[in-house]
Amino acid sequence: MTRIAIIGGGSWGTALGLIAARNTHQVRLWSRNPQVVDSINHSHINAVYLAEVVLPDSLSATDRVEEAIAEAELVIFAAPSHATRKLLGAISKSLTNDMILVSATKGIEIATGKRISQLVSEIVGARFVCLSGPSFAKEVINGHPTAIVAAGADANDRHLVQTALNFENFRLYANDDVVGTELGGSLKNVIAIAAGMVVGLGFGTNTLAALITRGLAEMSRLALREGARVETLMGLAGLGDLVLTCTGTLSRNRYVGEELGKGRTLEDIVSGMNEVAEGINTALAVKNLAAKLGVEMPITDQICAVLYEDKSPRDAAIELMSRPLREE
Repeated sequence: MTRIAIIGGGSWGTALGLIAARNTHQVRLWSRNPQVVDSINHSHINAVYLAEVVLPDSLSATDRVEEAIAEAELVIFAAPSHATRKLLGAISKSLTNDMILVSATKGIEIATGKRISQLVSEIVGARFVCLSGPSFAKEVINGHPTAIVAAGADANDRHLVQTALNFENFRLYANDDVVGTELGGSLKNVIAIAAGMVVGLGFGTNTLAALITRGLAEMSRLALREGARVETLMGLAGLGDLVLTCTGTLSRNRYVGEELGKGRTLEDIVSGMNEVAEGINTALAVKNLAAKLGVEMPITDQICAVLYEDKSPRDAAIELMSRPLREE
């Protein structure tokens, strides 16, 4: 049995906590939402984000982050990326050298362009493994076979995480490409917004297939420039997650794009959502990082224009199709 802390009480954090608890581990989940904490501790459900499943007695909740990570062997971050820096600062004095910090967060910090692993190295210097891959929380808790990646520089650390979380319907593969695994999970959210726009505008599968393919090329250019391996981008953390998020109706990022394509404003869409669509912030972070590195990312540029410059999705599509002809 391993003592596992989950930082973040949304649907994905709860799903990971459920998997860990079903796998005989002791789990303590932190949430800033008192309703989440109360419903988990008294009713054994997450009434706010994932009410469909009854949680085991071995999973409890707290609103004190220091209490959540006390004596934990694995500390799993499943909070939105924009909260990561503050949360790392809050737990920095409570972390020990024996703990492994596991990131299940898919995003990039806007101000710095840093990945979660870079923030961890800067703020706490902890042992690090990241989780990524095609995984909707609701399908995981319903027992649908799911495969993701645990990436870490240290073989023992990534294999420990792999073993601790691997369960009947939840299979973990391991690799040492942290850069590729993190960027694959982050960049696909931007492309998923574009995929939603395709649907919202009424375009068909020709358009969606072209977008996914060119989106993968765009993701790969940036990731390889940062030192990722092409095999990672062709695997679960890259192509696998991209296909899921661009085609799956449970995707929050695709939902945002679809509603934008239908003519709704971003403010109106976000105000009605219960959880964060990471691609909204990530799009701007990626655009800034790509400009810094001199990497061409035309889809990302158009998504940013729609999100932040009031460009219409249809005009963005027309501009992408009107770009100068080139070799593939």
